[in-house]
Amino acid sequence: MAGETTKVQKSSSLPLEGRVAIVTGASRGIGKSIASHLNSLGARVAINYASNSTEADLLVSKLNTSGTSPQPQAIAVRADISDPDQVKLLFDRTEQEFCSKIHILVNCAGVLDPKYPALANTSVEDWDKTFNINTRGAFLCSKEAANRLVHGGGGRIILISTSVVGGLYPGYGAYAASKAAVETMAKIMAKELKGSGITVNCVAPGPVATELFFAGKTEETVKRLVDSCPLGRLGQPEDVSKIVGFLAGDDGEWINGQIIRANGGSVV
Repeated sequence: MAGETTKVQKSSSLPLEGRVAIVTGASRGIGKSIASHLNSLGARVAINYASNSTEADLLVSKLNTSGTSPQPQAIAVRADISDPDQVKLLFDRTEQEFCSKIHILVNCAGVLDPKYPALANTSVEDWDKTFNINTRGAFLCSKEAANRLVHGGGGRIILISTSVVGGLYPGYGAYAASKAAVETMAKIMAKELKGSGITVNCVAPGPVATELFFAGKTEETVKRLVDSCPLGRLGQPEDVSKIVGFLAGDDGEWINGQIIRANGGSVV
């Protein structure tokens, strides 16, 4: 299927009508919001999760009962994105269930050490776990997408990074390093996919009110981060998903090879 040209013709006011998306790490937090938003724009969505299926199944049930189409609008697919065989199966299952090539990959799966250790105190095991999911996972998903997404228009690879790469906060060494590698990879891949019609971008959120963000933080730390934002609040998952939705559609086609820092001005 690599190299096949499939230009999607929209038949309704929904900008992603007829398109198929994979969202990794989509059972909760930012990934869940992204999957829901893409579906609201008309996309059929594969909800990837790594372990507990309960939240993924609930989201799939919600998306499949919220519309009027008799066809499934969402499926849940378990896959460890650090395993190349499981990534391939994620793409295979999505194509098979929706009887369509895939148009959009949003790689949102990620891990963060809630102990926030200095690099000198970061264990090799924790470093490897961070890079296995955040960097290797983004590489494997992007590699598969580059070879399998539709060509000729509508192909989108969107990787979720972090504004910590710009903020360079102590305690985030492994996390920031793993995401900095993803940002570099995205910029290069955007150039390597010249002629395919596939765009590659990163969205790099700042502090967003999710389980991943709150883990290991004191109330004082959270307040300090809120105070550092010119808009005076934490981000919400919807602040990120709306940006992803724009990039995923035709209106976002001219944005390519970019890192979008979505943080309310807390990191510039």
